[in-house]
Amino acid sequence: MTSSSTTIGGSSATVSQSLLDTMNGTSSTSSSSGTSGTSGSDLQNTFLQLLVAQLKNQDPTDPMDSSQMTSQLAQINTVSGIANLNTSLTSLSTQLSAGQNAQAALLIGSTVLASGTTATVSSGSAPQLGVQLTSAASDVKLTITNSAGKVVNTLDLGAQSAGTVPITWNGTDASGATVADGDYTVTASATINGQAATATALVASKVQAVIQQQDGTASLSLANGKTVALSNVAGIL
Repeated sequence: MTSSSTTIGGSSATVSQSLLDTMNGTSSTSSSSGTSGTSGSDLQNTFLQLLVAQLKNQDPTDPMDSSQMTSQLAQINTVSGIANLNTSLTSLSTQLSAGQNAQAALLIGSTVLASGTTATVSSGSAPQLGVQLTSAASDVKLTITNSAGKVVNTLDLGAQSAGTVPITWNGTDASGATVADGDYTVTASATINGQAATATALVASKVQAVIQQQDGTASLSLANGKTVALSNVAGIL
């Protein structure tokens, strides 16, 4: 296959057609062979080669438009700058993820409050509970139901501010008697002036391990069998 060339300027100097094709994005072989550079650095080098050839062979009576040259150089520098910025941000993200995992490891053995609906009573002892509110509520309730679907206790918390509200349940039913050991379902509800509001039930559990997710973020493996993202931890007890 023969390569053609293009004459530039009055001195009949030639520039490789492949060089022009690369700059114009019309190369017929670049997409199939994959050998043509398309990075900001490659484009910059190609442009400078073409620019030097043009400067050497320009018509003295009709010189190049310097404003167009400056504009093209600025565009190529912008492409290179964006590529370098992406590389820096990727590196920074990796470092932040590593630091987050190291900090999460310090929680191993600690008890945290996280979203959950199952509270396990063992030897008459119940875990710490809580409610997370997105906005202040005029009335908040926590309902505890046994495995048969029967409500054993309802904790009325009254008006509460937005945020995390820790709740201590002593493992008793509505009459004050200690409930049997086992799993109980915890449901949170809230109202604002009689209208239903968003409320999330929280259950405390001990952190057993830190797990790195596919996206690099850290999650906590809890003793109750749940895995929660570090960002979903509502409190550390």
